Amino acid sequence: MAQSSSPISGVAERYAGSLFELALQANSVAQVEADLNSFAAMLEGSADLTRLINSPVFSSEDQAKAIAAIADKAGITGLTGNFLRVVAQNRRLFAIPGMIKAFRQIAAEHRGETAAQVTSAHALTDAQQTELKAALKSVAGKDVAITVTVDPSLLGGLVVKIGSRQIDTSLKTKLNSLKLALKEVG
Repeated sequence: MAQSSSPISGVAERYAGSLFELALQANSVAQVEADLNSFAAMLEGSADLTRLINSPVFSSEDQAKAIAAIADKAGITGLTGNFLRVVAQNRRLFAIPGMIKAFRQIAAEHRGETAAQVTSAHALTDAQQTELKAALKSVAGKDVAITVTVDPSLLGGLVVKIGSRQIDTSLKTKLNSLKLALKEVG
């Protein structure tokens, strides 16, 4: 297995692996994954929460108290709540996004799926997600669990990442390619 050169991804993978083993023993992988997805959604929607996890200015006590309050308010309890508290106490909150991503990958592999990150210009309907999963299954050769994020700057199309492969059909990329081509001609 290839080792990543990033120290953040190493920390994230170790923590995610430990959390997955604990969740597997407690037979609560689905619940932990749902809680982590809920926390990831809160993180995406809050600049203050992002600042809290990334800023070295906050003490570990302040971070731990804040994360405990956020987890309690969001109903993230049990294994996931305790995990978030431990991560905060160990001053590893900066790696939470990587931990969530690594946990999703480990859980998907355990289910016999492969994980794909999909970025679209607008929210996908359930029918579009089902159709996309079917198309990706034919490419990957196994079931695909997708995580969809919305980035209006793409203008249209999708960017799909499966493992080390990236498929970029976004209008933004096509326009940038055309712009470069026109610069070369002129």
